Amino acid sequence: MVEILVSQAPDHSAAASAYKARDVVNAPAIKQRIKERSTGRGDAPDVATWLGNHFYRHVVGNLQADEPGVQRIADVQQLQTLMGRQEPPAWALERLARKQSGFDLPDLWWVLPDSAAVLTLETRLVEFLSTRKGTSLEGKLQRVNAPQALARWMLEHLAFEQKQNSGWIEHSQEAVQGILRGQLGTFVEFLGESPKARQEMAYESQMMGHCVGQFASRKTFIGGYGEHYAEGLESGRMRLFSYRTGAAQPRITVNAFVQKDGKLKIEQIKGKQNRPPIARYVPDVVTLLNHLPLNDEVPEDAVAMGIVRRPPDVLQAHPELTPWCSVQELQTDNEQLWLMQQYPSLLPQLNLQSPLMQWMVAARKDSLDSEVIDRMPKSAALKHTLQMAKKRPLRAGGRV
Repeated sequence: MVEILVSQAPDHSAAASAYKARDVVNAPAIKQRIKERSTGRGDAPDVATWLGNHFYRHVVGNLQADEPGVQRIADVQQLQTLMGRQEPPAWALERLARKQSGFDLPDLWWVLPDSAAVLTLETRLVEFLSTRKGTSLEGKLQRVNAPQALARWMLEHLAFEQKQNSGWIEHSQEAVQGILRGQLGTFVEFLGESPKARQEMAYESQMMGHCVGQFASRKTFIGGYGEHYAEGLESGRMRLFSYRTGAAQPRITVNAFVQKDGKLKIEQIKGKQNRPPIARYVPDVVTLLNHLPLNDEVPEDAVAMGIVRRPPDVLQAHPELTPWCSVQELQTDNEQLWLMQQYPSLLPQLNLQSPLMQWMVAARKDSLDSEVIDRMPKSAALKHTLQMAKKRPLRAGGRV
């Protein structure tokens, strides 16, 4: 049985008391995915070790997220559905059977290893851990637990926003090259071999209010959070892009890790102050995603902008379609049904004209945002059905 338990013996260390006890059935898969992502990024050994210990324990014991990111397993049928073709662990089946018989036992849980909640925290922690060189934590990372690291990350980023830096960093044209012209601006890529690359990263942060170029020293451009991105860029492990308008005005910063097969995995797509880029830039971001040799993973920052990657079966049936698109471009019933299953939070952005989709949404009205029901067109029959559903009381057993 996989459990993360707080020690029974008195132990006042922060690391021992930071992680809660929760029985997560797929804990081994979570640990494996953390290791795989760390290997793919090329994390330093001490960072990889920390992630496999502290971050893993934090995800299993502490992570709070909406379903399906974190789910309480109610019965054997739900567990088998989550396991897919794999056989559920015997201990989990036994636990559920005994709970069904009335025993008061701890709940079982399932945590999606690649959920947005997990990936967002992992990105923050990797950024934090990779920038401890030259600080009091250098060589002592294993003593820091995940809640402490996340708190430090937050405080340091608040300090970035409040700090008034002396001096002004000028744009260095030779440090970037244009790769794609959009409707409102141009995407440029940072040149890791340029002697001005770090200065240009500092210029990016100065204009955008984020940490990609926040170096400990603004004279030598070394250390700090900027070092994490600069080392990745200079080593070829990372590619860095900036969307610019007018006189080289940064509007969006994109960074991606280079995978072993040469494809890119987008890590972040950030607007100013780390907010999602504004809506009018969505078409150009979609164009960039279709231009780059990306893997199939959909970054949470893209979803936050209303950008998704079409399902594989649709792309196979319609090779003329671009893989990446805005939600509004999903027009067929198959695409919209897929969106309802994968990204229900994006349904308010759809133009639900299909009678099939309208009835499907109505059938799930209790689990969807009320805005979806309010905004979509409704036939007379559907309106009548929804009105009747409101009036009829629940019978015993919860059926209408």
